[in-house]
Amino acid sequence: MEIPVIFLSDVRLSFPHLAEPQKQRNEVTGKERISYNAEFILPQTHPGWQKTMEVYGKMMVGTFAEHASTVMQMIQNDRKLRGFGVGTEKINKKTFKPYDGYENGMMFITAGSERQPQIIQGDGTPVDPMNTMAVQQLARKLYGGCRVNAAVKPWVQKNQHGNGFRFDLVAVQFFKDDTPFGEGVVDASGLFGAVQPAAGPSASGAAMPGFMGGAGFAPVPPMPAAPFGAPTLPSFLGG
Repeated sequence: MEIPVIFLSDVRLSFPHLAEPQKQRNEVTGKERISYNAEFILPQTHPGWQKTMEVYGKMMVGTFAEHASTVMQMIQNDRKLRGFGVGTEKINKKTFKPYDGYENGMMFITAGSERQPQIIQGDGTPVDPMNTMAVQQLARKLYGGCRVNAAVKPWVQKNQHGNGFRFDLVAVQFFKDDTPFGEGVVDASGLFGAVQPAAGPSASGAAMPGFMGGAGFAPVPPMPAAPFGAPTLPSFLGG
């Protein structure tokens, strides 16, 4: 079957690594690789989630045929084998509660790619990937908690490392602001006052250092005239 690109409209962005890649270590092979990645949080009723589950079922049957149900059960039982899940699976190890945004029956989709995904501008056109500065500036505006539109491409893993269901990250577009995840920005401006300029010599009264001809050293007198007359040639040269 033709693998579709799934469009996720107006979803919450979480754990974004879009401006700079994240270093990841494969838990099976131990090899390190870089990945641009992010998670997208959405309700179970979202059309994008329903489309994802529909495609998931079709792709698994198309790959594993009569063994699809068994493989899907294995994937369901192991979070590491799939790029989607229930929000309550994302537990903050400090609070032992779901991360911000993942509670209240929300679902999530994890997608990544070794290549930087397309960063889509507000007018719907992608930023020129050769314009590194523009890509970086726009990618940094995509913070955890904001709402985005995203495109992901699912694929079935079936190789020597096992079976699974993953998503490539194709493109991301900022949609609108929302409450940032985490503590947010701390305003400490009230702790600071104006900085007073340091006292020093005025421009008019500033003295040059002695080694530059200032008052610190007396001027160097001219060399005296040589105490001898015109040189004469040595006798062996005809003097």
